[in-house]
Amino acid sequence: MKLMQIGVIGAGECDEETYRIAYRVGELIAEKGHVLINGGLGGVMEASAKGAKSKGGLVVAILPRKKDLCNDFADIRIATDMGHARNVIIVHSSDALISVGGGYGTISEIAIALKEGKSVASLKPPVVIEGMRVFETPEEAVNYCISSSVK
Repeated sequence: MKLMQIGVIGAGECDEETYRIAYRVGELIAEKGHVLINGGLGGVMEASAKGAKSKGGLVVAILPRKKDLCNDFADIRIATDMGHARNVIIVHSSDALISVGGGYGTISEIAIALKEGKSVASLKPPVVIEGMRVFETPEEAVNYCISSSVK
């Protein structure tokens, strides 16, 4: 099986339900032996990283600013000092992406991913864009990303 890099995108602040969903996404990515990539901040990014770490997963954070602004759950911290422009790096570094909730930054990542032909699975999406797939459970979203990106 090919080792995948799965991007998890979403807002830096979120409610408990969204946090719980993102945490489960992180767990599943790690359980299936894949690498989790995200933006390294709080909210969905922290939750997914924490979930992956709870299952022994590898987490790569592509940060908008400095390394010391990262949450505590990233193994590799890439400081870009590019602000929102780092969203392009997250997309290009990911084989597929899972959005959990989110706002304008998440929407931009979804759009870039779709433009680049990447699979995008969404849970509680802020908008629905043609080409993305909306799922009810983390299991469905993770399985879709893995199956759609296996080549």
